[in-house]
Amino acid sequence: MQRTTLIPRQIGRCGAAVAAGALLLTACGGKPEQKHSTDDLSTLVPAGVKAAGVLRIGSDLNYAPVEFKGPDQQAVGLDPEIAEAVGRELGLRVEFIDTAFDKLIPGLHAKQYDVVMSAMSDNRQRREGTDDADGPAGPGLDFADYFIAGTSILVRKGNPKAIAGLDDLCGHTVALQRGTTQATVIDRQTVACTKAGKPLKVKLFENDDLALAELAAGRADADLNDYPVAAYVAQQRDGGKTFQIAGAQLQPGPYGIALTKESTALRDVLLKALNRIIRSGEYDKILAKWNVTDGAVQNAVANGGF
Repeated sequence: MQRTTLIPRQIGRCGAAVAAGALLLTACGGKPEQKHSTDDLSTLVPAGVKAAGVLRIGSDLNYAPVEFKGPDQQAVGLDPEIAEAVGRELGLRVEFIDTAFDKLIPGLHAKQYDVVMSAMSDNRQRREGTDDADGPAGPGLDFADYFIAGTSILVRKGNPKAIAGLDDLCGHTVALQRGTTQATVIDRQTVACTKAGKPLKVKLFENDDLALAELAAGRADADLNDYPVAAYVAQQRDGGKTFQIAGAQLQPGPYGIALTKESTALRDVLLKALNRIIRSGEYDKILAKWNVTDGAVQNAVANGGF
């Protein structure tokens, strides 16, 4: 997996930055590795986390290559490796707590873990705790943003329904993981399809594997996924014989480590640690290992989504 190119450069680093409103700066050229500062970031870790010696991370470990379970059932992938690197900078062990995606935010507010790191898009609704109609949906979140990703449409190999974009989904059935950014995208598209007289049927599942199984069995015509995951699935599932990506990447924006609004000190030290591994070159090496270098950012920022 680490020796093949999984992600074609449909959206380069500079293009992703423009699409994201340039709120999360991307690296448009090479940069030399820099040595770490001598500052000890562990002194900035909030007392409770520092005393525990561990950063507890809620994550849905069912989303390769971003986060999933290895043969030993331990967390592996892009997010776990970035988290491990951040933990080393902070003098903390990291512990991933496997949780269904739509339960992650409630679990964070219930203090079941310190942060959420699970290919979670930083967007206005999550920051403000609102739904698409700007109604209250719960407490808002803060984010430490560290990666850029958009949405891709997955279809069966050969694209039998000739789907190339969101409007082509009208009149068809889409399988999705519940609680994701993609589910929000499809909610909006459902309204557009209804107005066009071609209703869109949506099937929601607890995890992405169930949604993909529905697509593979022909009981759905498409699945929407974050682009790194869609590219991985298209090339890796059954040797690339089952799925393919249809059309271009949609709506690129930042992934963020999610925290409660009360966790400002932890957010800020996480940003410092993220920026330290970016400057050192360790971040780029992790992204290269998982073939997701097009999502690299030049610096981590707080609440850079839109």
